[in-house]
Amino acid sequence: MGTGGSATTLVVPTVGRPSLRVLLEALASGTPPVTEPVVVVDDRPTADGDLALGDVDLPDLRVARSGGGGPARARNVGWRLATTPWVSFLDDDVVTDPDWHARLLEDLRAAAPTVAGSQGRVRVPLPADRHPTDWERSTAGLADATWITADMSYRRSALATVGGFDERFPRAFREDADLGLRVTATCGEITRGTRWITHPVRPADDWASLRQQAGNADDFLMRALHGPAWRERAHAPKGRRARHMAVTAAAGTAVVAALSGRSRVAALAGAGWLAGTGELAAHRILPGPRHASEVRRMLLTSAAIPFAATWHSARGWWAHRDAPAWRGLPELVLFDRDGTLVHDVPYNGDPDLVRPVDGARESLDRLRAAGVRVGVVSNQSGVGSGRITLEQVEAVNRRVEELLGPFDVWQLCPHDRGEGCTCRKPAPGMVKDACAALGVDPARCLLVGDIGSDVEAAAAAGATGVLVPTGQTRPEEVAAAEHVRADLAAAVDDVLAGRF
Repeated sequence: MGTGGSATTLVVPTVGRPSLRVLLEALASGTPPVTEPVVVVDDRPTADGDLALGDVDLPDLRVARSGGGGPARARNVGWRLATTPWVSFLDDDVVTDPDWHARLLEDLRAAAPTVAGSQGRVRVPLPADRHPTDWERSTAGLADATWITADMSYRRSALATVGGFDERFPRAFREDADLGLRVTATCGEITRGTRWITHPVRPADDWASLRQQAGNADDFLMRALHGPAWRERAHAPKGRRARHMAVTAAAGTAVVAALSGRSRVAALAGAGWLAGTGELAAHRILPGPRHASEVRRMLLTSAAIPFAATWHSARGWWAHRDAPAWRGLPELVLFDRDGTLVHDVPYNGDPDLVRPVDGARESLDRLRAAGVRVGVVSNQSGVGSGRITLEQVEAVNRRVEELLGPFDVWQLCPHDRGEGCTCRKPAPGMVKDACAALGVDPARCLLVGDIGSDVEAAAAAGATGVLVPTGQTRPEEVAAAEHVRADLAAAVDDVLAGRF
């Protein structure tokens, strides 16, 4: 097991492929077997039934769900659940070498403080008795790809700093390069380790290469976020988009010219389309096995790919033309207790009087399911003034947890108003202490409360305050707050939408 600075949590996003079990069994049977926490994130849109992993011999295995949001969201859920210094990502269709675990720990122990990430090595087995198909050659490119998360470890602090994976990348394409660019720009270098995985070539139907053209839209998001030189920085091949657009333009010109009676222009443009399509087909057919089914597949898809690539390029350019930098979800959301999570009963020392506000449990559970940690910061001046005892406050807090579920951190101020402490809101002490207890940068923390002192405490600590007014909230407090939401559910909606 990794210790100290090399301790890691393994995160495996999955859509329920049978290969997941092969991977987990490889981890359990390695030398030595994996004993670190393993978080499998089920990204099936409707997770009907369990993944049936109960008999895999991994001592700290848990399953989380990400609701079909794609691999970026699934990985974000996984790393936010981790508490180790490192987070190691594996895809659910790879197989680790027998010594992978030992080499992983060696790679992480060897990482200098300036190293923010460690990339594993990938082999893609290709057939020995024939030339690889177009699909197999495409998969083989993973062996030399930069920063792919088929096997990638990041310091958890680096992931927190940059907000993790950008969930606007909806498929397993470019989200890894985007993260790598942000991490290397702000947190440190990414090195290549000594560990190995095998990435088999998955079966593919005739139209797999056509569906891949959706990645052209993601390339425009990369351009919006990282500028026109992003490919050089990410060591990404240039691709054939310009040629695809030229072929599409030729086809469009031929159709328009033919409809308008300009036969010569139509013939020339049609010849250009045919030449471009033929060049693409030859480029894909000549290196391959050239058997009948492969040639048929290449001819059909080569005729369609330029149009698909151009469509997705236009769609991506429009959708991402003003894309802002990714911030991600906060790591920690703190809540005021009385008036925010439960109805306010002044100086309450009776657990039986605790009544949650509408939707509190559901809102908290949504944050927990997304891997966002939750906590409570509460002024309890009744202890300092003698109206209630600390034991009564703790009994009420236990009842709050019984009704609303577990919290990752509790902070309370027992001092009376005039004691001049640094913890009583609007002072920042409780917010800072809650962040310190969980190793969270206050800039990645939100505080949701119902009065101005909650918002002021957040600002004083370097966190973000969100006001959810009640009948006790003064109008001037509402006017002064930058972020105001009608109720707790609306505040959590916007937290999970990344609007803070």
